[in-house]
Formats: sequence, C-alpha cells, structure tokens
Amino acid sequence: MNMRSVLSPFLLVTLVLTGLAVGGCRKAFLSKLPSTDLVVPSTLSDFQALLDNDAVMSGTPVLGELSADNFYLPYTFWETLDTREQNAYVWAKDIYQGQGLVDDWDIPYKQVFYANVVLEGLSGITVDNTNRQQWQNEEGSALFLRAYAFFNLAQLFAPVYDSLTAGTDPGIPLRLHSDITTPSIRASVKDTYTQILSDLQQASALLPAGVPAANRNRPSKPAALAMLARVYLSMRAYSLAGLYADSCLQLYSTLIDYNTVSPQAYLPFTRLNPEAIYQSSFLTYTHVLAALAFPSCIIDSNLYRSYAPNDLRSSIFYLINTNGQPNMKGGYSGTIYPFSGLAADEVYLVRAECAARQGDTTRALQDLNTLLKNRWLQGTFTPVTAASPAAVLDTILAERRKELAFRGLRWTDLRRLNMEGRNITLIRLLNGANFQLNPRSLNYVLPIPPDVLAYNPKMNQNPRQ
Repeated sequence: MNMRSVLSPFLLVTLVLTGLAVGGCRKAFLSKLPSTDLVVPSTLSDFQALLDNDAVMSGTPVLGELSADNFYLPYTFWETLDTREQNAYVWAKDIYQGQGLVDDWDIPYKQVFYANVVLEGLSGITVDNTNRQQWQNEEGSALFLRAYAFFNLAQLFAPVYDSLTAGTDPGIPLRLHSDITTPSIRASVKDTYTQILSDLQQASALLPAGVPAANRNRPSKPAALAMLARVYLSMRAYSLAGLYADSCLQLYSTLIDYNTVSPQAYLPFTRLNPEAIYQSSFLTYTHVLAALAFPSCIIDSNLYRSYAPNDLRSSIFYLINTNGQPNMKGGYSGTIYPFSGLAADEVYLVRAECAARQGDTTRALQDLNTLLKNRWLQGTFTPVTAASPAAVLDTILAERRKELAFRGLRWTDLRRLNMEGRNITLIRLLNGANFQLNPRSLNYVLPIPPDVLAYNPKMNQNPRQ
C-alpha cells in the first residue's frame, strides 16, 4: 500500500481542521501520519461549516492594493514594514527576498482546497426533496468561492487577459481536487479564466436569488452575477460584463443614501450594510491597509482632491489626521480592514461603463447619476452630463476610482486600462529616490513565492524587470 492511499482520508481532514495551505504544505508535515481520532466531514452541516469559516474563506490578497496608486507612505513608516510590503510598494524585482509562506498565495489556495473538499463530499450525498435546496446552495457556494479565489490569484500572479495571447500566456495552477499530492502546474491564462467563468456560471444556476441579509458572507445568485460582471470587465469583454451587471441589478440594486451615514464615525458602515452583496475583506497581515490603525498610510492627494465639496464620500471614507493628511476610515467590512467583496455600487459602475463603451450614453449617465445622487449632500446634486461618449466614459472611470478606492480593484483596473492605451504611469518618491511603474510593465505580474517553486519544480517563475 503506498503512502498516498494511507494518508488520503486523514490528510484531508487534518488539512481542513488545521488550516494548512495547499501552496504551503511542508514535507515535514507530509512525513507524519495524522491523528486517527479526527472526524471526516460528511454531512451537509459539516460542509456548510467549512464554507462559513470566515477565518479562511473571507480574506483576499493585499499585494495588489499595496502596489496600486491610492496612497503613499512616508519613508520613516515604510522602513518599519515587512520586507514584502516594502518591496511591493516600490515594485521591486524580488518582492520576497527568499521568504516563503506568502499569504496572498497560500490563503486563496486554502480557500480552493476547502471548496474542493465540499464539492467532493457533496458528490457522495444522496439528494432528495428534503435536502435538495441545501445541497444546491452548498454546491453553488463552493463553486463561487473557488472561482473567487482563482480570480484573486490571477490578478496578482498571471498576466492580464489578452485575447490574442491568452492561450499561451501562463496563468495559475487550477487545483480542482483536494488531493494535495498532485504537483501544481500552471494552466494558460485562457484556461484560467475559462475555469473561473464556468464555476461562476454553474454557481449562478444553483444559488438562491435573494442576498442573505444576515449572512452576507454566503454567496447568492446576485453575487455570482456581480462576480461574472467583474471578471468580464477585467477581460475587457465589455458587452458581457454589462449583461451580467444588468442581470445582477435586476435581482439586487440597493444603494445606501450617504446622507444617512455619520461622517464623524470612524467605522461608518456595518458588516451587514444593505449595499453589500457578498462580504470579504483584505487579509489582516498588512501594516498599511488597516484604516485608522496606521495613520501613516496617506491618501493620494490627487485622489482626495477629486471629491467635490458636497460629495459626502470624502468625509465618510476619510479622516484628516493631526498632521492635516487624509487617512482611511473603515469601509463596508465594518472593520478597520478594507472591504474587498461585491456591492451594488460597483455593479452600477460596471453597467454604466459598459453602456458608455457601447455608445449608450443615456443609460450610462442614468446609472451614474443613480449612484451619485446617493453620495452627495441632499439638495446639492446636479445630474452629470457629458458632450460625447468618450467624455461619459472618462467621467465614469474617474467616479469608479473615487467610489471603489481601497476595494482591491484598482490594480486590476490599472492592468486592463493600460492594455487599451490609457498609459497610466505610477510614481513613488521615497527618501529622495524615484520609483516608477510603467504601463504594461512586467512588474504588473507578481512573482510566484519561492517556496511554491521549490515544491513544484516544473512551475516557471514570472519574469520581472
């Protein structure tokens, strides 16, 4: 009997219960037989508990946001950061400098592992009229969560989607089974996105049509549709992105009137706020993106100045510190860690952008104004107008940055917008040194962590410059 057949059921359970990452499993662990007093998850309740484990399932990567242009850091604060945070901030060629156990890789693959455990376990349950709805909800949730993790990984570790080269560009490993003994190999970018879209489309057919008001960490049909819109937008497949955004808004379109939100509150929103469709937030290891806990993370001056005087977002999203500089407040996560999930405001902006790109300026402005009238001081908002489709698109993109700052979306937007010639150059000034990230730079794709490469010798590293 080989070691794989001995370890299979117990190794699976040990991983589930101890939370070891797929990308971070160590040979030392694999050389030990797990305890035999653990219980294999086998019921619908067991599988739901795995999916509801927010400690694993609700965190999203931060290195993209750390590399984006929504903030800047004083040198004295930058010096105190972890090596990875320092290097991501200045787009260094070698971000990790030999360090492994990179949460931005390990945690999403841990989420993929949990989802695969559930999908495999559900296949062994007999479905009848008494459990069909719960079974479908859990199947759809696991597919959604796997796609969510794969997409977040692709935004960091794979090139931006380009229909001309996606078939040969290296994507991410697509782990579709819970067996961790299978070596990881990189799929193409095309296959990566095909898998993400397939999982989300299947999920949308299985999940309930209503957003669960008290459990916004649970996926729903609107969440799957919103995610399909986000994915297609990142691919610059704008007609499909607009279609799925519209389908989502047909089911769920609630916006918060910011006139009802306290501008004095440090945490202005609750986790169960009605605008959120699916709840997730940044991984908590960062010493930068933790709202008021680190006032040395200073909002980019161009971004902060872009809010008009009667735009309530400037006082609800940000706080002026004792040095007269703007800092983040808590967002839709209801905590100091920024919200990275799905919300109706994003979906309105996706539908608006896609309408503008298709020349439907009337519908684009209608969606934009529906959002903005809920963001301005009551009685002061004048609907936006524009002279041309290009001007409408520019306005929507500007509002997208203001509305969705620190949501984990800016890095993806920079990648796709530079692909179509927006030529956005990022510049950091740090202790007299100038760092620059040019449009379409190789450094828009992060390196794969060194420990992952060590355990997967056939996996190629991403080139950096």
